[in-house]
Amino acid sequence: MNTVAIQSTLVDRLGQIQGDLRAGRFPNEATVSQGVVLPILHELGWPVFDTRIVAPEYALEGRRVDFALCDRTGSPTAFVEVKRVGQSDGGDRQLFEYAFMRGVPLAILTDGQEWSFYLPGEQGHVAERRVYKLDLLERTSVESTDRLVRYLKRDRVLDGSALTSARADYKDVARLRQIEVTLPRAWSALLKEEDSLLLDLLAEKVEDICGYKPDLEACSRFVASISSATLPQKVPLSTGRSVEPAPVLRIEPATQAVVKPGNGSVGFSMDGRRFAAGSAREVLQGILGAFAKKDPTFLDRFASRKHGRKRRYIAINRADLYPGRPDLAAEHAIELGAGWWMGTNYSKRSIAEIIDLACEVAEVHSADLQINLG
Repeated sequence: MNTVAIQSTLVDRLGQIQGDLRAGRFPNEATVSQGVVLPILHELGWPVFDTRIVAPEYALEGRRVDFALCDRTGSPTAFVEVKRVGQSDGGDRQLFEYAFMRGVPLAILTDGQEWSFYLPGEQGHVAERRVYKLDLLERTSVESTDRLVRYLKRDRVLDGSALTSARADYKDVARLRQIEVTLPRAWSALLKEEDSLLLDLLAEKVEDICGYKPDLEACSRFVASISSATLPQKVPLSTGRSVEPAPVLRIEPATQAVVKPGNGSVGFSMDGRRFAAGSAREVLQGILGAFAKKDPTFLDRFASRKHGRKRRYIAINRADLYPGRPDLAAEHAIELGAGWWMGTNYSKRSIAEIIDLACEVAEVHSADLQINLG
């Protein structure tokens, strides 16, 4: 299959995967492997049913990597480590150990939604050897396809062009990282050296703005006064854009009625019914409960989505709501029912974002639900 055909079918496949990710249909590593990783590898030309080429549970001195992508002789050319959605933190170090053991030049860590591509043999800390991080829910299917083809298309991996592209991209990332660190130092040096061109430009700009041109001594004193100011350690340089998924929930302003004009009570309306609540937290609790009542699989699917960086919005184990903070778990958690707990230590803005995510999983749209958080 040629590249154009592969890209077309992969775009379609990624569209399906994006929908399933939003609906929370990948609750564990096994479903991520079967529902996301293997279908994508298949579209990229890998014979996923040939375990000599796409080797699952590849053994490494008593350890195992989830998938080894091998050449025709059975030698691994890339490792793929799979984690549960939202649970990939820390997995890169384990993956690097695997790659170093076999000298594999390309390593991929994915939780289904996020794909991180690494060059283990390059210099720097683990994070600095990441060439690219792809989020399937923040990029369009076309953008994601381009990146996956660039690094993982089988014939590109086998002929070395994928590795060449990854190394070129790594150099670009390293170059930008060095620029980020150096820009503040360069600016500080210019200020301290009081470069004559800088002083001339400053004097001319002052004259352009107010009509009076300061002498260079005045400009020099000004530059000296700001040269000791605290400068950022680095200046972030954007290398790409993120495409936010379209919102599925309309959050009603606190002053706008939910059911009748003039009625500013806190609550939500769903399926033509009005549910009153005493607080934004109760609105969240009510909506999650209503979704769970309509669909018994909702809470499992919602829990499988990526939540906060460490916190979980809902969990079977109360302590998992606030990892490392038993005090918060004790004071800011309520039972949802059916063995589930919900965290409550959130601002109204965070609650609105949690509800938005819940609506995405439940596939509820703005016309079906209106809320007022007070």
